[in-house]
Amino acid sequence: MSALIGVRGLTMAYGDFVLMRDLDFDIERGDVFVIMGGSGCGKSTLLRHLIGLKEPAAGSIHYGDVDFTHADQARRDQILRNVGVLFQSGALYSSLTLAENVSLPIEEYLPELSRDEVREVASLKLSLVGLAGFEDYYPSQISGGMKKRAGLARALALDPEVLCIDEPSAGLDPISSKLLDELILELSESLGTTIVIVTHELASIFDIATTSVFLDVESRTMTALGPPKELRDHSPDPAVRAFLNRGDEGGQTA
Repeated sequence: MSALIGVRGLTMAYGDFVLMRDLDFDIERGDVFVIMGGSGCGKSTLLRHLIGLKEPAAGSIHYGDVDFTHADQARRDQILRNVGVLFQSGALYSSLTLAENVSLPIEEYLPELSRDEVREVASLKLSLVGLAGFEDYYPSQISGGMKKRAGLARALALDPEVLCIDEPSAGLDPISSKLLDELILELSESLGTTIVIVTHELASIFDIATTSVFLDVESRTMTALGPPKELRDHSPDPAVRAFLNRGDEGGQTA
């Protein structure tokens, strides 16, 4: 059985500048897969490749047995129908209420639903992330952590098989960040969603990741693949061990 997502010989580049080369790894069904590495290594860029927002300079990305990179647009759209995305900012529309924000993908992909049915689904998704009763609030009326939760509700609107999250802790205080990590883990366990997360936060990496890939900014390639705690303690690469043991932020988490 093929992996849910397979990255094969991927090179990421901006013009002639190669950011990362020879990336080769699998994301299995049910994984909480973390893309990690130092600043500027290309973590968010890799996520953009996975969802088709940037094309590889070389190599390919596969969803199951389908070569996503070289598929036609109709096939790619069909695959992305099962992928939810939460961007760093939450990317909510400020002029829309939370329910209206969550309703956007539902209205686009499920036009057969009535307005009341769309509202009901949106309310359910907001409830799922702890925002029941906030349907008619605007983004400016809620906290940063709540905005991330609302963005997560929208990413979950169509019950995606894969959920991609870019820096979930960005802009959040430690308590809000911890609560969001717990929510992500809860969703993974209860819904069976495969989750791909970009983060450099050790607390998040150790708390929620089942496996991970390390992008090394010096060698411009991946230098480690596996469960973060195993890599922290046993990786032969000193850069990987240094990254996962830095400070007291979480490097010694059990």
